[in-house]
Amino acid sequence: MSFADCELWFVAGSQEMYGAATLARVEAQAIEVARAIDDADAVPSRVVLAPVMTGADAIRRLCLDANASEACIGVIAWMHTFSPAKMWIAGLTALQKPLLHLNTQFAATLPWAEIDMDYMNLNQSAHGDREFTYMATRMRLNRKTVVGHWRDQRVLGRIGTWSRAAFGWHEAQRLSVARFGDNMRRVAVTEGDKVEAQMRLGVSVDGFGVGDLSDAIGGAPQDDVERTLLSYEEKYALVPDLQRDGARRASLVEAARIEVGLRALLAGGGYGAFTDTFEDLHGLTQLPGIAVQRLMADGYGFGAEGDWKTAALVRIVKMMAAGLPGGTSFMEDYTYDLTPGSEKVLGSHMLEICTSIAEGRPSCEIHSLSIGNRDDPVRLVFTAATGPAILLSLLDLGDRFRLVANEIDVVEPDADLPRLPVARAVWKPRPDFFTATEAWLQAGGPHHSVFTTALSTEVVVDWAAIAGIEAVVIDAETRLRPLANELRWNAAYYRLAQLT
Repeated sequence: MSFADCELWFVAGSQEMYGAATLARVEAQAIEVARAIDDADAVPSRVVLAPVMTGADAIRRLCLDANASEACIGVIAWMHTFSPAKMWIAGLTALQKPLLHLNTQFAATLPWAEIDMDYMNLNQSAHGDREFTYMATRMRLNRKTVVGHWRDQRVLGRIGTWSRAAFGWHEAQRLSVARFGDNMRRVAVTEGDKVEAQMRLGVSVDGFGVGDLSDAIGGAPQDDVERTLLSYEEKYALVPDLQRDGARRASLVEAARIEVGLRALLAGGGYGAFTDTFEDLHGLTQLPGIAVQRLMADGYGFGAEGDWKTAALVRIVKMMAAGLPGGTSFMEDYTYDLTPGSEKVLGSHMLEICTSIAEGRPSCEIHSLSIGNRDDPVRLVFTAATGPAILLSLLDLGDRFRLVANEIDVVEPDADLPRLPVARAVWKPRPDFFTATEAWLQAGGPHHSVFTTALSTEVVVDWAAIAGIEAVVIDAETRLRPLANELRWNAAYYRLAQLT
């Protein structure tokens, strides 16, 4: 699905005691508000207006219909007038879609000289929304609250941000990850509870023998291989050895065959993300490099060494970022530059960095990998574009999942990297190298991450809130002592939450 296929259901609350004339005005104003949100560039999905809610039965039916709708990714609720909250209990108890509470009112400016009791009775969102949010709080409902006038670009932007998180949650409920081989042997952080992940996040993970992938590669139609080779030649700068009649052209042909076979297997099974590992390459002549990079560029999630959690998160972040400038990739913190006063991180991986984050045209090259005991793999080499970005990691703590986010600034390398034959990114973490790195380590942040220049921190925090999982943010305001306390408090909160 894309944002164009998705709907946010907008519902205004009121009650019957106001009479037909007042309810007609409530409906007319709700139509205008919903239309403005739908027309906003910041809100990528469609906004569908529900009837004005005035009774418990209608509210419950609306929430059940939202649950059943494949298109509905969330509900926006606005109490236009006073809507007694006890009539919302059954519906909100049943609601399984993300909820945004919009605290707004129709008029931005009060007509001071004209205000009478009729005006007050109609324009009492401040009153009605407090009634609604009391009940939501008492029911311990996860929800997003946005306050301000509905034409305010900041308000529309925050609704749009939440809608992206709701779409990410919608994607997670349907996401299947294919694992080719197991995770890297004896590694802890790439492990995790796949049953809990499906219960908590909706993500399912299926294992395949590498022989299944090998068979798919062996059956790749030659016409598809030729089309893929032509795409390589059009999009990338091929080194001479990989060009037609080049000494190592056969390796490029094999890389294209791997891509065709991998695409077919993923598409045939409806998978949106996948993993592999260099320790399980039975039947493969080279570790997939360019194939993984191009699949990520087309929206697939990926995690190396069997890291299915990162693979799923790459896919979810890519979906949430659809239509925004910037890119998203699998990433790994590889090595540090500890030059005093200029500390930074060099991030990369053996092969699999997505071209969506590239600055300029990638170079298609072939080099030794030195591990994996296979032929030299073909890969795309480039440096990431500079600018603000976020690093994200999802880890399994045994009793819960934790999302760790670090805001960073991507910078140019201090010098060329002529002997580093892989895609890479260089960044300075916020608030500074030492605080950010120690905070990441205190939070248990793993070495695999999702690198995105497309999303804001608010989107991913909203997504974690919808999922009911812990989110730890490292940004310009982070200090180590308060963070240590936050981690302790979070541990107590999430354990207690499991008991209630």
